[in-house]
Amino acid sequence: MRLGSPLLSDRFWFPPPEAADDDGLLAMGGDLDPERLLAAYRKGIFPWYEGSIPLWWTPDPRLVLFPKKLKISKSMHQVLRTNRFRFTTDACFRDVIMACGSVERKGQNGGTWVTEYLADAYTQLQKIGYAHSFEAWDEDGLAGGLYGVIIGKVFFGESMFAHKSNASKAAFIWAVRQLVTQHDIQLIDCQVPTPHLISLGAELIRRHHFQEMLDLWID
Repeated sequence: MRLGSPLLSDRFWFPPPEAADDDGLLAMGGDLDPERLLAAYRKGIFPWYEGSIPLWWTPDPRLVLFPKKLKISKSMHQVLRTNRFRFTTDACFRDVIMACGSVERKGQNGGTWVTEYLADAYTQLQKIGYAHSFEAWDEDGLAGGLYGVIIGKVFFGESMFAHKSNASKAAFIWAVRQLVTQHDIQLIDCQVPTPHLISLGAELIRRHHFQEMLDLWID
């Protein structure tokens, strides 16, 4: 258990984002009720797990992608031109979440951060229209994908995975295009920096700038 972080009660309340520690940890505890999750995302806060305890984060700086700045390398253009992958949306939402659980995350400390409880919580969000998955398929089945939450004109990316080379990048590129054309998404939250996402055009911005954009694009 981490010391010094506020404990959440049954109320859907969070401390102000600027109260987070240097790592971005803001609070701990509470539940993954859909109303709490949506309240968190609207404030730029997201859950990660450490053991069985939800930890709520709002890092500074924040990794984001402005869709118009999406970078597609020559090699990825070639992958997409070959039609190696077939793409879908929400075809197997829960399977995507569980596959993402095999990906190591900051603070994971071994084991999977995806529990049945977490999968149930996001499945509830998917049923009420907020959470979505994007899948890439090849001849062997599900090859890669990602999932996240849409509120207003912001997509909060949660996690992605790949069973095949380039599958997660291909799914991400396709997802960005769908998010723009189908939902008029103006900002994609990528949470924390990874070389994978930076290569696709994601960039770091300060938390206060991120919060300003949430105020602008979340209804």
